[in-house]
Amino acid sequence: MATSNKNLSDHSSKNIIDVSGKTFAIIVSEWNEEVTESLYSGAYQTLLDNGAHKENIIRKNVPGSFELTLAAQWMASEADIDAVICLGCVIQGETKHFDFICDAVAHGITNVGLKYNKPVIFGVLTPNNQQQALDRAGGKHGNKGDEAAITAIKMLGF
Repeated sequence: MATSNKNLSDHSSKNIIDVSGKTFAIIVSEWNEEVTESLYSGAYQTLLDNGAHKENIIRKNVPGSFELTLAAQWMASEADIDAVICLGCVIQGETKHFDFICDAVAHGITNVGLKYNKPVIFGVLTPNNQQQALDRAGGKHGNKGDEAAITAIKMLGF
Protein backbone atom coordinates (compact mmCIF):
# COMPACT_ATOMS: atom_id res chain seq x y z
CA MET A 1 0.00 0.00 0.00
CA ALA A 2 1.31 3.43 -0.87
CA THR A 3 1.40 5.84 2.01
CA SER A 4 3.63 8.72 2.95
CA ASN A 5 6.00 6.13 4.44
CA LYS A 6 6.08 3.73 1.48
CA ASN A 7 7.89 3.98 -1.83
CA LEU A 8 6.29 1.76 -4.48
CA SER A 9 9.65 1.18 -6.11
CA ASP A 10 11.06 -0.51 -2.99
CA HIS A 11 10.73 -4.26 -3.13
CA SER A 12 12.23 -7.44 -1.78
CA SER A 13 14.68 -9.21 -4.06
CA LYS A 14 13.29 -12.58 -2.97
CA ASN A 15 11.85 -14.74 -5.76
CA ILE A 16 13.40 -12.70 -8.56
CA ILE A 17 13.93 -15.23 -11.35
CA ASP A 18 15.85 -15.16 -14.62
CA VAL A 19 13.43 -13.62 -17.13
CA SER A 20 15.79 -13.50 -20.08
CA GLY A 21 13.64 -16.09 -21.87
CA LYS A 22 10.27 -14.68 -20.83
CA THR A 23 7.94 -12.54 -22.93
CA PHE A 24 5.90 -9.75 -21.38
CA ALA A 25 2.95 -7.80 -22.73
CA ILE A 26 2.49 -4.34 -21.28
CA ILE A 27 -0.90 -2.81 -21.99
CA VAL A 28 -1.09 0.94 -21.47
CA SER A 29 -4.21 3.09 -21.19
CA GLU A 30 -4.00 6.31 -23.20
CA TRP A 31 -6.35 8.07 -20.76
CA ASN A 32 -4.36 10.15 -18.24
CA GLU A 33 -1.38 9.80 -20.57
CA GLU A 34 1.05 11.83 -18.45
CA VAL A 35 0.59 9.27 -15.69
CA THR A 36 0.38 6.10 -17.77
CA GLU A 37 3.47 6.93 -19.83
CA SER A 38 5.43 7.27 -16.60
CA LEU A 39 4.02 3.95 -15.37
CA TYR A 40 5.07 2.34 -18.65
CA SER A 41 8.58 3.77 -18.43
CA GLY A 42 8.93 2.37 -14.91
CA ALA A 43 7.64 -1.08 -15.84
CA TYR A 44 9.70 -1.28 -19.02
CA GLN A 45 12.93 -0.23 -17.34
CA THR A 46 12.35 -2.58 -14.40
CA LEU A 47 11.88 -5.51 -16.77
CA LEU A 48 15.11 -4.60 -18.58
CA ASP A 49 16.97 -4.12 -15.30
CA ASN A 50 15.91 -7.63 -14.27
CA GLY A 51 17.07 -9.36 -17.44
CA ALA A 52 14.19 -9.14 -19.91
CA HIS A 53 15.18 -8.53 -23.51
CA LYS A 54 13.75 -5.54 -25.40
CA GLU A 55 12.41 -7.80 -28.14
CA ASN A 56 10.49 -9.78 -25.51
CA ILE A 57 8.55 -6.77 -24.22
CA ILE A 58 5.46 -6.06 -26.29
CA ARG A 59 3.57 -2.82 -25.79
CA LYS A 60 -0.08 -2.37 -26.70
CA ASN A 61 -2.13 0.79 -26.16
CA VAL A 62 -5.84 0.98 -25.38
CA PRO A 63 -8.09 4.06 -25.15
CA GLY A 64 -8.86 3.82 -21.43
CA SER A 65 -8.56 1.62 -18.37
CA PHE A 66 -11.86 -0.12 -19.07
CA GLU A 67 -10.35 -1.55 -22.25
CA LEU A 68 -7.39 -3.06 -20.41
CA THR A 69 -9.34 -6.23 -19.64
CA LEU A 70 -10.15 -7.23 -23.21
CA ALA A 71 -6.65 -6.37 -24.40
CA ALA A 72 -5.25 -8.41 -21.50
CA GLN A 73 -7.40 -11.34 -22.59
CA TRP A 74 -6.18 -11.05 -26.18
CA MET A 75 -2.54 -10.95 -25.07
CA ALA A 76 -2.88 -13.66 -22.42
CA SER A 77 -4.40 -15.99 -25.01
CA GLU A 78 -1.13 -15.89 -26.96
CA ALA A 79 0.97 -18.95 -26.09
CA ASP A 80 4.25 -17.05 -26.24
CA ILE A 81 3.18 -14.40 -23.70
CA ASP A 82 4.32 -15.36 -20.19
CA ALA A 83 2.86 -12.40 -18.27
CA VAL A 84 0.63 -9.40 -18.94
CA ILE A 85 1.03 -6.07 -17.16
CA CYS A 86 -1.97 -3.70 -17.27
CA LEU A 87 -1.23 -0.02 -16.64
CA GLY A 88 -3.86 2.65 -16.23
CA CYS A 89 -5.10 5.51 -14.09
CA VAL A 90 -8.67 6.27 -13.06
CA ILE A 91 -8.95 9.49 -11.05
CA GLN A 92 -11.89 9.96 -8.67
CA GLY A 93 -14.48 12.34 -10.04
CA GLU A 94 -17.80 13.69 -8.85
CA THR A 95 -19.87 10.73 -10.09
CA LYS A 96 -20.04 6.99 -9.53
CA HIS A 97 -18.35 6.38 -12.88
CA PHE A 98 -15.04 5.95 -11.00
CA ASP A 99 -16.48 3.13 -8.88
CA PHE A 100 -17.94 1.26 -11.84
CA ILE A 101 -14.76 1.49 -13.92
CA CYS A 102 -12.42 0.53 -11.08
CA ASP A 103 -14.58 -2.42 -10.08
CA ALA A 104 -14.93 -3.68 -13.65
CA VAL A 105 -11.22 -3.37 -14.38
CA ALA A 106 -10.13 -5.07 -11.15
CA HIS A 107 -12.50 -7.99 -11.67
CA GLY A 108 -11.73 -8.22 -15.37
CA ILE A 109 -7.98 -8.36 -14.90
CA THR A 110 -8.34 -10.94 -12.14
CA ASN A 111 -10.59 -13.09 -14.32
CA VAL A 112 -8.18 -13.01 -17.26
CA GLY A 113 -5.34 -14.27 -15.08
CA LEU A 114 -7.52 -17.06 -13.76
CA LYS A 115 -8.80 -17.99 -17.22
CA TYR A 116 -5.33 -18.26 -18.77
CA ASN A 117 -3.46 -19.40 -15.67
CA LYS A 118 -0.73 -16.80 -16.10
CA PRO A 119 0.17 -13.59 -14.32
CA VAL A 120 -2.02 -10.67 -15.35
CA ILE A 121 -0.97 -7.74 -13.21
CA PHE A 122 -3.17 -4.87 -11.98
CA GLY A 123 -1.04 -1.76 -12.37
CA VAL A 124 -3.95 0.67 -12.33
CA LEU A 125 -3.81 3.72 -10.12
CA THR A 126 -7.07 4.75 -8.45
CA PRO A 127 -6.16 8.08 -6.79
CA ASN A 128 -8.39 10.87 -5.58
CA ASN A 129 -6.64 13.51 -7.68
CA GLN A 130 -3.99 14.19 -10.31
CA GLN A 131 -1.26 14.95 -7.78
CA GLN A 132 -1.74 11.61 -6.02
CA ALA A 133 -1.45 9.92 -9.42
CA LEU A 134 1.79 11.75 -10.24
CA ASP A 135 3.17 10.94 -6.79
CA ARG A 136 2.69 7.23 -7.60
CA ALA A 137 3.90 7.39 -11.19
CA GLY A 138 7.50 8.39 -10.61
CA GLY A 139 6.94 11.00 -7.89
CA LYS A 140 7.52 10.93 -4.16
CA HIS A 141 5.93 7.48 -3.75
CA GLY A 142 8.01 5.86 -6.47
CA ASN A 143 6.44 4.25 -9.51
CA LYS A 144 3.59 1.74 -9.51
CA GLY A 145 4.88 0.61 -12.92
CA ASP A 146 8.05 -0.67 -11.21
CA GLU A 147 5.91 -2.56 -8.72
CA ALA A 148 3.77 -4.08 -11.47
CA ALA A 149 6.81 -5.35 -13.35
CA ILE A 150 8.37 -6.84 -10.21
CA THR A 151 5.05 -8.49 -9.38
CA ALA A 152 4.95 -10.10 -12.84
CA ILE A 153 8.50 -11.41 -12.40
CA LYS A 154 7.79 -12.77 -8.94
CA MET A 155 4.58 -14.45 -10.06
CA LEU A 156 6.47 -16.17 -12.88
CA GLY A 157 8.77 -17.57 -10.19
CA PHE A 158 5.91 -18.94 -8.09
